[in-house]
This record gives sequence, structure tokens and C-alpha cells, in this order.
Amino acid sequence: MATAQRQARGKGPAGSWQWARTAQTQRALLDAARAVFTEQGFADASIADVVERAGSSVGSLYHHFGGKSELFLALWQDCQQAQEADASEAVARARKAGVTDSFELFSAGARAFLEGCWQRRDLALLFYAGDGPPGFEVMKRRRGREWLGQNDALLRLSDTSFDRLYATILTSLIGEGGREVAAARTRRQAVQVIDATIEYVRRLMTGGPAGTLLAPGGRPPSPPGLDSGAAGGF
Repeated sequence: MATAQRQARGKGPAGSWQWARTAQTQRALLDAARAVFTEQGFADASIADVVERAGSSVGSLYHHFGGKSELFLALWQDCQQAQEADASEAVARARKAGVTDSFELFSAGARAFLEGCWQRRDLALLFYAGDGPPGFEVMKRRRGREWLGQNDALLRLSDTSFDRLYATILTSLIGEGGREVAAARTRRQAVQVIDATIEYVRRLMTGGPAGTLLAPGGRPPSPPGLDSGAAGGF
């Protein structure tokens, strides 16, 4: 009877209940870490401040994350996954609506990424500041290469040094645009930066590598076939 009552309340069997509690604890610690790290910076933040904010314990933090550095990296990865999901979903929606224009697909993902930088501006500023644990910059560079590879797939660029450079420039432009969006003082200013960044993307894509992306008129003479399963990038 007790088990049935727990399931009726949405708590499920003991195993799923324990998993739910674990996920809830992890989320509480990540949310607390977000508040503490963005207020104090990584170097000055203490584990004691995080667990107090989370209503948890030092032992629980070490159990779930391993320590302060690991908690910071987990927060960064959580943010990255949210940013990637925003971009990928925007590209998927555009494709579902029948969009095949390479600029429109790329800019849809880029705009979603940039909007995420505004919505998560506290985290964006924290991660752009470079105040992180040892190994963080290496992880950021590795993640940057992953974004670059995804943009290569989205734009169907060839494996040449010129196309790799082109993809790097586009990806870097979006990244720097994200930094400026996060630093904007108002929503209006952030929108202006987003619009300007997308305009710079359009100009870069006019002509494209070997003229394959956008013709001078701003439309692709023959859009490259984009794989419907390709992820968003940036």
C-alpha cells in the first residue's frame, strides 16, 4: 500500500525515487555554484559558501562532484549543453519550416546561441573571464574545436585549409559576439549586438569559399545539400 501511494504521488519505485533525489541534489549544488561563482569568481569562492547556499553538505558536494574545480567544470558543461541545445533546436525548426538557405540556417543557430549568451550572461561573463580551475582553458579550446567541426558539417565545407580558416573565422565571430552580448548593459543593447553579429556573418558568407555559399545578391545560386541530422554549431 505504501509503495502504491508513493507511485501515486509521482515518486515511483525506490530506485527512481533515489535517482530523483540525486538529480535534485546535483541541481541544487549547480544552482548554488552558479550564484556563488558569478558573485565571487572561482578563485575567491569557497565550498562552504556553495553548500550553505544549496542547503547541502560538504560531503554531498564531494560525493556528487569531487570538489570545487569539478563543480565549476560541471557548471560549464551544463551551460554548454544548454547553448548547443538552443542552437540545434533553432536549426531544426528552420529546416522543418522548409529553410534550405545556408545563411538562414547558420544564422538561425547563431542567433539562438547569442540569445542564450544574454539569458545566461552571468555564466557567460564568468567563463569568458578566464577565472577557472587548472585545465579549464584546455577544455574550452577542445570545445571550440568541436563547435568548429559542427559548423563545418552544417555548412558542408570542404577539407581544405581555406575552408577551415573560413569556418574558424565564422565560429570566432559568433564567440566574440557572445562575449559582447553578455557584457551588454541592457536587453536593447544586446539585441543590437546580436543583429550586428548576424549582419557580419551575412557579409562573410556573401561569396563564401569558392563562391559556394552566398552570391553577391545575398542568395545561394545553388544551396549545398545540408544533412538534416547535422547539429548546430558555434
